[in-house]
Amino acid sequence: MALIDWLIVVSYMACIVAMGYLVGRRYSDQNDYYLAGKKIPSWQIGTSLSANQVSAVSLVGAPAFIALRESGGLKWLQYELAVPAAMIFIIVLLVPLVRSAGGISIYQYLESRFGEETRVAMSSIFLVSRSLASAVALLATSYITSICLGIPLPATVLLTGLVCFIYTSIGGIKADVLTDIIQLVILWISSFVMLFLILDSLRWNISFSGGMKARLLVFDFSSSGFSGGDIFSFWPMYFGGFFLYISYYGCDQSQAQRLLSADSDRKAAKALVFNGLIRFPLVLTYCALGIFFLPFIEANPEFLAKIHIMPPDYLVPEFIRGYVPAGIRGVIVAGIFAATMSSLDSAMNSLSASSWNDILIKMFPRLERIAARRKLSLSRAITIFWGVFIIASALYMAGSSSTVIELVNKIGSAFYGPIAGVFTLGLMSARKCQGQALWGLTLGIAVNIFLWLGFPCISWMWWNLTGFMSTVIAGFIIGSLSTGPRLQHSTAGPVTIRGLLKGAPMGMVAAMAIWHAIIIAACVCIHFRLQ
Repeated sequence: MALIDWLIVVSYMACIVAMGYLVGRRYSDQNDYYLAGKKIPSWQIGTSLSANQVSAVSLVGAPAFIALRESGGLKWLQYELAVPAAMIFIIVLLVPLVRSAGGISIYQYLESRFGEETRVAMSSIFLVSRSLASAVALLATSYITSICLGIPLPATVLLTGLVCFIYTSIGGIKADVLTDIIQLVILWISSFVMLFLILDSLRWNISFSGGMKARLLVFDFSSSGFSGGDIFSFWPMYFGGFFLYISYYGCDQSQAQRLLSADSDRKAAKALVFNGLIRFPLVLTYCALGIFFLPFIEANPEFLAKIHIMPPDYLVPEFIRGYVPAGIRGVIVAGIFAATMSSLDSAMNSLSASSWNDILIKMFPRLERIAARRKLSLSRAITIFWGVFIIASALYMAGSSSTVIELVNKIGSAFYGPIAGVFTLGLMSARKCQGQALWGLTLGIAVNIFLWLGFPCISWMWWNLTGFMSTVIAGFIIGSLSTGPRLQHSTAGPVTIRGLLKGAPMGMVAAMAIWHAIIIAACVCIHFRLQ
């Protein structure tokens, strides 16, 4: 990179760290650090949720999937169809649930509903899975940025990870949310800049040859995903994606902690509506990159020859390195860093919150009695610990097989469905029975591991559904045999459909239902229009 590019990247990182310091210096206790005093506006929370989901892997991986990967194409968009439906489920069912306990961890609810062992078990699963997934995200992005920056991979891992945990450990969740918004803007601008450069190089003369047509199809109904067909066909992507998004946004501390930072259930629900509205245009933007890379590659055979011998994910980095002017290149590389940081910062802060609230104060109850300032210092120290762990894990994985990324995604799908199933049991079952939660969770995970080892022909996207259903069914059976006390109708116990609808913000539910229909219509138009 040219000197101007380095100046842009370094200046961006310095500004992010400075923002973390300016925000964090006003904190007085853990409530500020983990929840920002429950004063974060809905639009900021919703924008932050969108920024967290869209990592640099998405920015780079989606165009590569559409333009280069075998069996790839615009079918990537099928994944987005499930988002509004999942937002409706979370708004109606999970928002009042996870906020009802009033703490800094969503797993606190599970202790009041089932028992301490359930809370610790669910939190432990989160700590292990989220920290390793964050390490993989850091490593995957570092492969990309090391090419753009022209520096060794370990140095890129350290640069990105250190900057991220410095501002997160100082600034807490408020700094995470504000920087996420900035990072989302930079990411989006970077995508539009690359789109403009591609179209300008083609002199705005766009045509798709016959060989490209298959990649321009959005819907793929050719396989059910149960018999060795394409993982990315419609049925596993929609239904598996639905339960994945329910668990990710509603039952994962890294995302749901933002819902706890709103001052009411209604504002938390509004944040989910913001997220649902922002996601599709954002995803459509970087999918457009993949579409227009098709004619660009055909018009530049020397570029095709270069990337043909590389993994598909090197498509965007090689374009940045070879076709983006100095100065603009720095902005785009900063955008890639921004996308990574927006995913890592929420993970580090939430890992710290769950470690403190679900594990440490259970092991050392006297920590509850120390001064507020001392608790704040310990919270920052825990954040630093997880930052170091994530960086060290990424450096360790750097020498491993490239399949580690797919492996961690499979592990996530093995757990997401059962986790959502436990929260659903808390809402719908009639008795307080810790066995139904723990045994339901265990059976749901066991079913998914059985499918993983015994039926590799089944798409791992389906595990989100099979794990959810196994957990819920087993939990209800065990609960029906329990002699534990029956619970009254409340957010801590069983509810009725009538009660749910009565308390739900139906205007927001209707907005998401309409947006769901609009996204489907847009995908149908794209599917047929580009042919």
